[in-house]
Amino acid sequence: MFDQLRAFHRPATIAAALRLFEAERRLGGRGRFVAGGTDLVVQGDRSLRYLVDLSRLPLRYVKKRGGGWAVGATSTMTDLEHARALRHFADGILAEAAGTAGSRQIRNMGTAGGNLANASPACDLAPPLLALDASVVIAGKGVRRTVPLDRFFRGVHRTALNGGLLVEIVIPAPPKAPRGRAAWSFQKVGRLQSDIAVVNAAAGIVLDQHGSCAWARIALGAVAPTPLRARRAEALLVGHAFDRAAIEAAATRAAQEAKPVSDVRASADYRREMSRVLVARALSECLERMGRAR
Repeated sequence: MFDQLRAFHRPATIAAALRLFEAERRLGGRGRFVAGGTDLVVQGDRSLRYLVDLSRLPLRYVKKRGGGWAVGATSTMTDLEHARALRHFADGILAEAAGTAGSRQIRNMGTAGGNLANASPACDLAPPLLALDASVVIAGKGVRRTVPLDRFFRGVHRTALNGGLLVEIVIPAPPKAPRGRAAWSFQKVGRLQSDIAVVNAAAGIVLDQHGSCAWARIALGAVAPTPLRARRAEALLVGHAFDRAAIEAAATRAAQEAKPVSDVRASADYRREMSRVLVARALSECLERMGRAR
């Protein structure tokens, strides 16, 4: 499928990658940045005329930054899955999601940056990162800009990159909470656990000292043109007792916020119902985890 390419570059610096991409663009034709290439191969886009490979860039890392984390864009799914620190951060939801992103061979090649930049509605990393209030750092034309992840996705395979290069994912410190009063959960349903998601969901909950919900995040994937925050469902929880009744109400509201389509994997009605089910499961797991911690 690559016989139509006129150029393949493997630069060693971010500046060189951007310069080469722009130089090729001026010659005409479409091009792509590529790291693991797992989405590129599946899509089989024969309109591409050049590729800029990112595998030599110093962007493969998972490191502590303040109370949060910084993840380099070329870190693989396997890197995230097995990063010991991430397995203990936010109940391990990011590591868990990375561990469901395809077969072992795919996870060894596919990258965190590519998973987001491809902008699939079913992106496995998007729901946990949205629940963690993550941002992405985009390099381009001598400047860097930081874009909150909930503003990064613009549509199916459309993002805020605008010719820039996604170089880093930034995860801030989670809100402070009394001991045993914060919990997180990731849920996914697909043909297989490692298959593309029919629906995926993530949730984060922080309770105050009285047991009321002080902070809530609910995110869904594969149920709209972009991964989304279920903001109205979150608002139902904040300021109220976090119990089974609240969970059911929030799950129902989250399903109402979904805008699914029917395709070969599932009907829109099924996806909407599974949105409710997975959000209820995620919030219930948060409740159970906090109960065990006390």
